[in-house]
Amino acid sequence: MTTYLIIDDEYIAHDIIKGYCDLLPNMKLMKHCYDALEAFEYLNSNQVDLIFLDLNMPKLKGFEFLKILPNPPKVIVTTAYKEHALEGFELNVSDYLLKPFSFERFLKAVNNAISSPIKTQVKTADNTESNPKSIFIRSNKKHIQVEIGAIQYIEASGNYTKIITTAETITIREKVSHVLELLPDEEFLQVHKSFAVAIKHIKSIEGNRIYIADHMIPIGKLYKANLIKILN
Repeated sequence: MTTYLIIDDEYIAHDIIKGYCDLLPNMKLMKHCYDALEAFEYLNSNQVDLIFLDLNMPKLKGFEFLKILPNPPKVIVTTAYKEHALEGFELNVSDYLLKPFSFERFLKAVNNAISSPIKTQVKTADNTESNPKSIFIRSNKKHIQVEIGAIQYIEASGNYTKIITTAETITIREKVSHVLELLPDEEFLQVHKSFAVAIKHIKSIEGNRIYIADHMIPIGKLYKANLIKILN
């Protein structure tokens, strides 16, 4: 479950963001905050995984609020002002959404946020176990949250891509290259024009074949060099 906070002085912005989040599984709104001071008070005694943060607010601006927050969670900036984008990335925000934004762009931002580790300066004993990293994918007119660690490999199948996990096979209407953009480079490796594998799930490599659980994945001639990082 990904808990989140909306910080924006516009009621319509709250409605749009919550409406988009309601289309996704495992997203839980903790509080509507209409200025940064209200959010600061809430975060003094509560924790969330993700903040949707407006910049131009009364009393305390969005980035000023972010700078005084001791250990900020992941942050997606939602604003009508593109000139502040550079400062946002200097503050390690996960993404920068320009209003008005589409659901597709919103979904990409959420994927970017929940797929990357939270950057904190202090790690307590109660926080030693991190939340599973996951992505949202669209399949059969719904969005499914998939844990990245459970993905064994992905396979191109015509105009579709199959995502094979330890529990199921999910088919989506996307290219393999697009799915790979959502996955961490250090954990996945393209080994064929139609296949990419999760390195940690590789059981063995024999000749031009990779074995993962009961599956056999071919190795393309043009991709053999990619295996050097594993074999060495």
